Amino acid sequence: MEIEKKRYIALLRGINVGGHKKVPMIELRTLLSKIGLVGVNTYIQSGNVIFQSEKTDTKALEDLIANSIANNFGFEVPVLVKTRLEFSTIFFNCPFDEEKKKDSYFIMLSEEPGEQLVKKASQKTYTNDEYVIKKDCIYLFCENGYGRSKFNLSYFEKTLNVDATARNYKTMLKLLSLSDI
Repeated sequence: MEIEKKRYIALLRGINVGGHKKVPMIELRTLLSKIGLVGVNTYIQSGNVIFQSEKTDTKALEDLIANSIANNFGFEVPVLVKTRLEFSTIFFNCPFDEEKKKDSYFIMLSEEPGEQLVKKASQKTYTNDEYVIKKDCIYLFCENGYGRSKFNLSYFEKTLNVDATARNYKTMLKLLSLSDI
């Protein structure tokens, strides 16, 4: 009897940005296949990986991928792994209306921050930026665009004491589509 493989989406943070931490996608797919991940597929150059695995511990998968990248490419990359169901739940739980949702960013967190940290982070506001922290995601709408927002990942990471990585609506939608096989 064959063990069922679960579908996962891995988000790598900070690769192929501004010429730093270069990771060619073909090499990444080959590397991840060699460490036992199945059906490895990537989407754009910014570190989005869809795969299957018999493993069910997402933290162990994050460590496996991060260690393999460090050993192969010589630098550390934060890795966040979600099941397809977790990813879908994050996407569909966006608190904004459809118009805002399409222009929103989904900042996925390495873990759910404590209530007191969420309260502390939620005290900071900026005109034209709106955000909601729900479980392990921050839903961020920037009226003037993400590049002009006063918020950044490091603020949320420091205040909430978590690692984070952001994806826009279109990328989220595409990753869900690619993982729905």
